[in-house]
Amino acid sequence: MKLSNRLQNLPAHFFSQLTRNVQQAVSEGRDVINLGRGNPDKPTPPHIVKALQDAVEDPETHGYAPFRGTTELKEAIAIFYKREYGVNLDPETEVAILFGSKAGVVELPLAIMDSGEVLLLPDPGYPDYLSGVGLADIRFETMPLLEENNYYPNYDEIADDIKRDATLMYLNYPSNPTSAIADEPFFNETVQFAKKNNIAVMHDFAYGGIGFDGKKPVSFLQAEGAKDVGVEMYTMSKTFNMAGWRVGFALGNKEIVGAINLLQDHMFINQFPAVQRAAAKALLGEQTAAKDIVALYEHRRNVFIEACKKIGWKVEAPKASFFAWLKVPNGHTSESFTDLLLNEANIAVAPGIAFGAHGEGYVRIGLLEEENRLREAVERIGKLDLF
Repeated sequence: MKLSNRLQNLPAHFFSQLTRNVQQAVSEGRDVINLGRGNPDKPTPPHIVKALQDAVEDPETHGYAPFRGTTELKEAIAIFYKREYGVNLDPETEVAILFGSKAGVVELPLAIMDSGEVLLLPDPGYPDYLSGVGLADIRFETMPLLEENNYYPNYDEIADDIKRDATLMYLNYPSNPTSAIADEPFFNETVQFAKKNNIAVMHDFAYGGIGFDGKKPVSFLQAEGAKDVGVEMYTMSKTFNMAGWRVGFALGNKEIVGAINLLQDHMFINQFPAVQRAAAKALLGEQTAAKDIVALYEHRRNVFIEACKKIGWKVEAPKASFFAWLKVPNGHTSESFTDLLLNEANIAVAPGIAFGAHGEGYVRIGLLEEENRLREAVERIGKLDLF
C-alpha cells in the first residue's frame, strides 16, 4: 500500500532522529545528559492533577464534549488573557480550543490556504511548521532571523513577488530556538505590514508564560489592530507543565478562528471534558505554581550561563523560554559540534541547522535538567578544550 503524496511530502522529523541517537547511546550504557529535548521535566502541579481527578469522577464529563469546546474553558481562556495581557476576547467567536498548539500550527494552512499559496516562515524556526506545508500542498519562503537584527525578520527585504503570493506568515516569540523576545513596536510594525500586503499572521506564543528578569513576554494581540489580521496560539504545555495533556488555543481574528473550528468539526469533536474542566481551573486558579516554574528555569539559566562563562564559552543569557541559543566553537558546524558532544562528552544538544539554514553556527540547549546536571554537562564540555 503506497503512502499518499501528502505523507510522502512531509519533512523528516528531526526530533525523532535526535531521540533515536540518544536512546542508542543510552543503550550502550553511556550516561547521557540530554539537553536537546523540549519536554518539561517536572510534573504537572498537584492542584491541576487534583482538578482532573475530581472532574473524571463526575459522570457529566464522560460523554462527548461540545464540538467547539466547553463554554467553561473558553470563558476561562478569555479571563486569563484579560488578566495576563489586558486583551479582550469573545469566548464564542475569538477562541478555538486546540489539541495542543502544535496541532494548530499544522492545521492552520489547511484551514485558510489554497494549493500553491505561500507561507512565510521564520528561519531559524520550529521544524514542525513545515508539516503544515506538506499537508496543505502549499509553498513556503523563509524570513532570515539574524542576531544583528534581534532575531526579527526584516520586512523590507522580502521580495515583492513573495509578498504578492504570501497569504500567511508565522512568527514565534519568545522564539524556539533562539529564545529571542519581541516588543510591542515590532508587533505594531507586523500588523501594518500584514494589512498592507493582505497577509494573515499566526503568532506562536508557546513560551509566553516564561519570561526572565521580571519581564513578561508581550502578546501579539496587545498590538493595535492585531485581531484584524491574525491569531495567537498559546499552549498550557509550558506555562503549567501540561505537555502530555494537549491543551492549546487559537485566539483573535474571528474569521481565522472560525476556519479552525470548522476544520476541527470535520476532523474530531474536542478534548475529554474532564481535561477541559481541569484546564479551566488551572487558568483561573492560583498561579503560584506557574510562577515557581518560571523561577526554576531562571535559576537554571543562571547556573548554566555562569558555568559556560567559566570555561570560556562566550554566551548570551536568554531572556525567556527554557532554551539557550549558543554559538558553536570555531572550526565546527552545528552538526559536527553536536556529534562531538554526544560522542566525546555524552551530551545531547540540538544542532542549529535543524531549525533552518540560518540556524547554522548555533546549537540549542534545553534547560530541562537539574542544576547539578547542567553544571556537569558544562564541565564535560570544558574538558574538550574547545574554548
